[in-house]
Amino acid sequence: MAKLTKKQKEAFDKFDRNKVYPSTDAVAVIKDISNSKFDASIDLNIRLGVDPRKANQMVRGTVTLPHGTGKTVRVLVLCTPDKEEEAKAAGADFVGLDEYVDKIKKGWTDIDVVITMPSVMPKVGALGRILGPRGLMPNPKTGTVTMDVGKAVNEVKAGKIDFKVDKSGIIHASVGKVSFERDQIIDNARELLLTILKMKPSASKGTYMKSVFISSTMSPGVKIEPKSISV
Repeated sequence: MAKLTKKQKEAFDKFDRNKVYPSTDAVAVIKDISNSKFDASIDLNIRLGVDPRKANQMVRGTVTLPHGTGKTVRVLVLCTPDKEEEAKAAGADFVGLDEYVDKIKKGWTDIDVVITMPSVMPKVGALGRILGPRGLMPNPKTGTVTMDVGKAVNEVKAGKIDFKVDKSGIIHASVGKVSFERDQIIDNARELLLTILKMKPSASKGTYMKSVFISSTMSPGVKIEPKSISV
């Protein structure tokens, strides 16, 4: 195991790594041990009792966090000219089609979300090798391939995030910033966990939500009692 830095040792001294904390206490610990110079993100790591290699156990969806993520979300809308004004009015940061397709082909990915329309998916599909690994590929299941581009932009800007279980059965998602009030973090975490609970695949047997850890960008993880946050 790598040697701990002084800051990491100080953080570990402030809580019991073997303890499962109620949500309010866990958030208090994270706010206390997050000593980065910037407003760090608060993240949840949720281990599920699923086998993501099986299509009938894949857990993927979207949730709108009641207090947003605290992040500035840069949105690119790839659309036909008749939809450009709608996208701009909703607050999209970049709007267009061919020029942005070309930029992405050359390696530009300075964005957080890509929204597009069904009719231009053939052009967007060609970007899969670049957008896919970065989690930027639009998908009808997450509402990012739609004719209603204005609504999609509004939802993303308001705190809508998408989540997906990774190959080891874990969902990673940000639920706010260290500067958020404790109750705001808990509200956001609860909304995410309840959404994931509703999506339990019928093929998943045994314990569905195996563990939940909360951490900030630079902090160790604190284990949460899931029932304390998802009720």
